Amino acid sequence: MVPDLAVEIKSQSDRIPNLQQKVRKYIELGVQVGILIDPDEETVAIYRPTADTVELTGDDILTVPELFPGWEISISELWPPIFDEEDSFH
Repeated sequence: MVPDLAVEIKSQSDRIPNLQQKVRKYIELGVQVGILIDPDEETVAIYRPTADTVELTGDDILTVPELFPGWEISISELWPPIFDEEDSFH
């Protein structure tokens, strides 16, 4: 049984080419949508069997209409907020 969605999140020790290959393999095996999240570069790559890979950044909107109709999130909302020195509590 193959899931409809596969998500990989890059860790400190992961290498992007290895994760890209892994997600492409998921697609070959029948996964409908593969998502590769790279917190270091603040990018999200979307893989589908019937389309080219799409890379999202900044205020781009992630949607997966074939699995989650109506759901969306801004890529910028995936990353932790950055606080300036002035914003910190002393």
